[in-house]
Amino acid sequence: MNQRLIEIRPEVMMGKPVIAGTRITVELILEKLAAGETIEQIVAAHPRLNRDHILAALDFAAHALKGDHVYPLVPTAA
Repeated sequence: MNQRLIEIRPEVMMGKPVIAGTRITVELILEKLAAGETIEQIVAAHPRLNRDHILAALDFAAHALKGDHVYPLVPTAA
């Protein structure tokens, strides 16, 4: 991961991970990708971003989920 592209500072977006030098959160990028937006659409909507920023956000999220946390499945009512 290119760690210089992601920063976490308590005074920026309440300490959420953001693209360095912006207030654009990794969370927002993931939400946009999950909603079906392409990298190109995200970059067009946020001109301060480029493809490397989006990939760094994905890499950050992937590494964050590699922790020793267990995410139990919650059964849904049928």
